[in-house]
Amino acid sequence: MKILILNGPNLNLLGKREVELYGNKSFEDYLELLKDYFAEIEQDYYQSNWEGELIDQLHSAVRNYDGVILNAGGYTHTSVALADAIKAVEIPVVEVHITNILNREDFRKTSLIAAGCVGSISGFGFDSYRLGIESLRILFKK
Repeated sequence: MKILILNGPNLNLLGKREVELYGNKSFEDYLELLKDYFAEIEQDYYQSNWEGELIDQLHSAVRNYDGVILNAGGYTHTSVALADAIKAVEIPVVEVHITNILNREDFRKTSLIAAGCVGSISGFGFDSYRLGIESLRILFKK
């Protein structure tokens, strides 16, 4: 199995921004742990602060990956275009969030992208990504 982990805006600042919410570890540090934990799964990673680049990555993922783990960051709550792109691709996308978006500000409680995803995982810190990968592995064993 080959997956793409796709992170949206400001997630390049993990470990530096709002450490009380997100911790002091960068995503790149955690990615190394994920790659060790899931050594049998090929994992590529891409992060962008640009909505169009995330959409382009989703479009090209169809040709290159079995599934996508997506943390769309703030675009989760605002991007109809990203939601449409998820619905348009023919591979499973799992929505993940480090924090529990339902315990945050009111505007974060609505996910525009969730309806197009096979599932959503939030609130487990960086382990939300691990759980997302586990869910894809289970999905492909069916």
